[in-house]
Amino acid sequence: MTTLAPPPAPVQDGGPRHRVEPPAGGGLAARTRRFFTGAPEDPRWARPALWAVLVLATALYAWNLSSVTGNTFYNAAVYSGTKSWKAFFFGALDSGSFITVDKPPFALWVMGLSARVFGYGTWQLALPMVAVGVGSVALLYRMVKRDFGPVAGTIAALALALTPITVAITRDTNPDPVLVFLMLLGAAALMKAVRTGRLMPLVWSGVAIGFAFNTKMMQAYVVLPAFFLVYLWAAKGSLGRRVRNLAVGTVALVVSSAWWMVVVDLIPASSRPYIGGSTDNTVWDLVIGYNGFGRIFGASSSVGSQGNGASFGGDAGLYRMFNEIMGGQISWLIPFALVALAGGLVLRGRAPRTDAKRAALMLWGGWFVLHYLTFALAEGTFHPYYVTAMAPGIAALAGIGAVMLYRAFQEGSAAKWSWVLPAAVAGSTVWAVVLLQRVSGSGTLYTAAEVVAGVAGAAAVIGLLVGRFTKRQRLMGVAALAAVVALLAGPAAYSVSAATASTNGTNPTAGPNTGGGMGGGGGMGGGQRPSGSAPSETGNAGSGSGTSDGQSTGQPPSGSTSSSESGTAQTGGGGMGGGTQVSSEMITYLKKNQDGATWLVAVATDQTASSIILESGQPVISMGGWSGSDNAMTLAKLKSLVKSGKLHYIVISDSGQGSGTDSAVSTWVKANGTAVTDYSGLYRLDASDVG
Repeated sequence: MTTLAPPPAPVQDGGPRHRVEPPAGGGLAARTRRFFTGAPEDPRWARPALWAVLVLATALYAWNLSSVTGNTFYNAAVYSGTKSWKAFFFGALDSGSFITVDKPPFALWVMGLSARVFGYGTWQLALPMVAVGVGSVALLYRMVKRDFGPVAGTIAALALALTPITVAITRDTNPDPVLVFLMLLGAAALMKAVRTGRLMPLVWSGVAIGFAFNTKMMQAYVVLPAFFLVYLWAAKGSLGRRVRNLAVGTVALVVSSAWWMVVVDLIPASSRPYIGGSTDNTVWDLVIGYNGFGRIFGASSSVGSQGNGASFGGDAGLYRMFNEIMGGQISWLIPFALVALAGGLVLRGRAPRTDAKRAALMLWGGWFVLHYLTFALAEGTFHPYYVTAMAPGIAALAGIGAVMLYRAFQEGSAAKWSWVLPAAVAGSTVWAVVLLQRVSGSGTLYTAAEVVAGVAGAAAVIGLLVGRFTKRQRLMGVAALAAVVALLAGPAAYSVSAATASTNGTNPTAGPNTGGGMGGGGGMGGGQRPSGSAPSETGNAGSGSGTSDGQSTGQPPSGSTSSSESGTAQTGGGGMGGGTQVSSEMITYLKKNQDGATWLVAVATDQTASSIILESGQPVISMGGWSGSDNAMTLAKLKSLVKSGKLHYIVISDSGQGSGTDSAVSTWVKANGTAVTDYSGLYRLDASDVG
């Protein structure tokens, strides 16, 4: 291969380029063969290159999968969902369905179905994430190739597969990989609607984004302005027809987004779990508050911010994506993507309104810009792994720009195009070297990547310029390949690190530690290594025996937080149970003396509850949600649970203060409960204690 540009399509009678249709018929055998070898009009290298990228993505995402810890918060909810279909539907943290996690449950459903089919364990939970991660790479390839050819599609797929934060989060049990895949499905359907002018693809696009909403709520809507603009501007048909179709698609979006929320909020509060993260026990409040305006405006938000404001990705501002924490996770190709977007729009400036290439540039440019501004300026809770949702836009622009800018560089008569591609490669190479110099003392992998990026980048720029002005096509092709190596060497090093090193399950990042914060939204809690079997229903916690129903065949991660390496689980910050350590011995004691209660114990926060759920295999009440500030447990509710025999034990901190929960609970428990002297902060309550 002497050039990165795809071969020109055949022309007939001086007419426009057109796609060569494969021969009709052929049956199943022919379709299967095309699946592995590619379409007849594709160059022979195209399909093997795609398979190589997909194999690489699979290797990065699935390497040593059984060692992946995952986020114990979501792991516990998935485990609980395997024990109770009610907990499964609501996304409850515990199988007794006292409180939900602070997200809608679609990603939990995906992992939960895998766990129900294959048994509960780390690889069973991680397997769906690997599948949707690889599926996202394949889907992006197909979308970019459709309009810009196999070279652009291959580069885009490779760039997405090697995005460091994408590798890190796909090797986790956070819902983001599912979110990205659903958003890409929505984008693919949208572009089909744009090209054909038909209604149903637009409806399916709305449905896909609706399911994405039921994965991470408002984050799924970040791309909607770009979707609406692209369809209104570029779709076939009259303006009236486009507006009408968009209205129908919007109805599909609203229905597929809201159905779960409406169902849950219509169910009486006494018949369902408390909605974790909300201030009034409704999903609607969770949508607009904690997972809505609270994420954008932080703790100052007037609606349900729930203590937002913790940022694990640095200060808010336009530079955030380039700072010490975020730079190595996502920013490698941003300079090139910006040049590609601007250059591509200029090159397609005089194209017809319905031009598919310009529509694709608008889609991916809008995807990138909207995510960038949202994540860079968000003042609420912000984790580095959120930006994996921005990666498809960057990767697509990188692939599209590589082809469009190369063709303009190679064929353009205007002198300005002789400098755009070399300048873009040079600027991106310099930034890659800067990022690698930040971690130059972190190991030979990053030092080698810095050398490769610098040398390959310099060779690429020189080769492009010399080849252009001496008309040497082969030299330009080799230089273009060197540019790809230069721009992907750094991300590749970070991705290999993410695939081979242990990461924080709650706040995963790739590459060396750059101070990106520990733990998640309300405190520390990354989870530990699996010990090889399911939670024990009897005997010592962590003993490796199976559950009582024999359902699980694999070990959920030991849910303990950082202190669990010494055999204890930290109950979190202040408040009910805050600062108290729940040891394996205490868990064994609680199980022996559960006396038929539904819940093993009540503790302050989700982090503590999830740890105990995964170690004991029993339902555990989180009284205060993630941060301890949810109003899930009131004194009246506690008395009711104790009187009915559904709860006997509760952990109360020495301070006895509620940290946003009902402090009357602490006072009443200390006044009426019996302290278990062997375990500090643990109280026993029976029906006779309720006045």
